[in-house]
Amino acid sequence: MKLRIAGTVNDSIVDGTGIRFTIFTQGCPHRCKDCHNPETHDFEGGRDVETDELLEKIKANPLLDGVTFSGGEPFAQAEVLAVLGKKIKSLGLNIVTYTGYTFEELYEKRSNNSWGELLAVTDYLVDGPFEIEKKDWSKKFRGSSNQRYIDCPASLAEGRAVEIEP
Repeated sequence: MKLRIAGTVNDSIVDGTGIRFTIFTQGCPHRCKDCHNPETHDFEGGRDVETDELLEKIKANPLLDGVTFSGGEPFAQAEVLAVLGKKIKSLGLNIVTYTGYTFEELYEKRSNNSWGELLAVTDYLVDGPFEIEKKDWSKKFRGSSNQRYIDCPASLAEGRAVEIEP
């Protein structure tokens, strides 16, 4: 399967707890003002990559605690990321997914598309659009105070966002 990406980072410590392999997806409908990754907005930008190629890079790094799906907007390519996510989980790694949508928006529409499948493989969800007016350096792994760090399995089980502090 092919995934359109802007790039990857092999050893990130800023995209979730521990050492992470971060995949920056290409394409974002939110286009938040002062976005940290504006080069990821264009759905025609970036490059296509085989998910097996990404999986091999992930397997090659024994120091990883997990993988982060960032963007762009990962839910714009939810089907491919859900399949990749299942393979990543089989390696014993956790998954953090960043999204400009809220958990409530994703939860409401989870059965109409592959969003539910991506939510199901996500361990931690950082939700909500970046809002420059609410920029907050004290929020670990988040850019603005409206964004939440969510325990995704607990949230799916309870049918509501269960926030945690990373």
